[in-house]
Amino acid sequence: MRRTSAPHIALQAGPLDAARLREFGPEALLAVLIRADGDAVAPVGSPGDHGIDLGALAVRAGASASAGSATTVTLPALASGSAPWEAMPDRLVLAGIGDEGTTAMRRAGAALARAAVKAEHLLVDLSGLVEPTPPALRALIEGLLLGSYRAPFTGAGPGPDAPCPLITLAGPVSADDLDRARTSAEATVLARTLAATPSNIKTPAWVAEQAREAAEGVAGVKVTEHDEKWLAAEGLEGILAVGAAAAGPPRLVTVTYTPPRRARAKGRAQDPIVLVGKGITYDTGGLSIKPREAMVPMKTDMSGAAVVLAVVLGAARAQVPVPVVAVLPLAENAVGARSYRPGDVLTMVDGTTVEIANTDAEGRLVLADAMAWARSQYRPRALVDVATLTGAATLGLGKKHAALFSTDADLTSALTAAGEVTGEALWAMPLVAEYRSALDSPVADLCHVNTDPHISAGAITAALFLQHFAGDTPWAHLDIAGPGRSPKNEHEIAEGPTGYSARALLHWLIERD
Repeated sequence: MRRTSAPHIALQAGPLDAARLREFGPEALLAVLIRADGDAVAPVGSPGDHGIDLGALAVRAGASASAGSATTVTLPALASGSAPWEAMPDRLVLAGIGDEGTTAMRRAGAALARAAVKAEHLLVDLSGLVEPTPPALRALIEGLLLGSYRAPFTGAGPGPDAPCPLITLAGPVSADDLDRARTSAEATVLARTLAATPSNIKTPAWVAEQAREAAEGVAGVKVTEHDEKWLAAEGLEGILAVGAAAAGPPRLVTVTYTPPRRARAKGRAQDPIVLVGKGITYDTGGLSIKPREAMVPMKTDMSGAAVVLAVVLGAARAQVPVPVVAVLPLAENAVGARSYRPGDVLTMVDGTTVEIANTDAEGRLVLADAMAWARSQYRPRALVDVATLTGAATLGLGKKHAALFSTDADLTSALTAAGEVTGEALWAMPLVAEYRSALDSPVADLCHVNTDPHISAGAITAALFLQHFAGDTPWAHLDIAGPGRSPKNEHEIAEGPTGYSARALLHWLIERD
């Protein structure tokens, strides 16, 4: 299976003047950023620097200042004599940057990356930006990298068009900005790539192996794989039950980052932040089997596990000053003679008994076991779980926002703010205490799904179930079922699994006090 390499990004101080453009040659693609000028448009920077009125050209070409717009123009060659624009590349791409905020710049970067397909070298002149903020510059770079993402390709043919392999950024971009943006984008790309891998390849053991490979050479990171015998000995019956019918047995994988001594927060306890990700490598629904149409995207049902793995590796590369642990409960929810059944009662690792009413609500079972185990094992300062958990979360929020449930106001505020900066919106939802009775069971401590026909609120009742296993630990639950998958390429979002929340969580970890 082939994976597309990310573009190499080079930095250059100062503008792309005529002398530098001659060095790059006519085959390069020059990006000209376009901003609004009243009702008209104007290029960022001085049009005269290139021997051509770029403002007039933008108007004639119908270029827009809207973020995410891109218009490609081929400069004419004169029949005789030298053209004033002879130093310029043969093609320009005019890209709108909107209000020049982080969302607009990320969309501009993605539009440029898509416009540069088949180009060997993309030149982006940022020297005309007036005091651009580091977040905006980082967002542009993220957009360039995310717009260059291609899903793994398994065919014998050439596959999708490869992205532009080399990008030069001219202007006020620091090496630190580039490193931070690359770390952020790479987290999203890793999460997308793992989730896009077909499930006949992606067994729980395969995901564990990918975690080990991804962590190789990353300082301070340790990967531990626990097999089904260990799960049975430790009493993680929820994970075992969900994975019992699959050919590939379940796993619990931990990815632990310990900061170097010089990076540790001084005077602070070193209790870790724990991230738990739903890792259902394929979901048939079990005996409560899904319709065919609902099964088609289920290779992406381990997106939560992919996200938390990518975030911990990103945190290690950024050397955040607190320990971070990713816990990946991995199982395939298959149909077979050993399938767990509606009516079964499972005993979770913390002793909680759970009545099963719907085997297609398996994600909350593996999360509950993993959360309870992690809480006992690590005593975390904060616990965050990520999951493509409920279709109900999409009913009110659609495909553009993830549902955020939390027991801690500060955690809610910090995650929401991180989502705003990174373009991964997280919408705070209520944990309605009155709905807790919908999880009552006559034969167990809890039922794992809503049993009260007068209470719908599927996303809330799922969160209330998980809340039980978070205990008193400050906890947040991200239900990414809506934005975790996309039906099309749109701005920096890729068709298929999106890696949603990887950048938001990484930003939150980096910016924590």
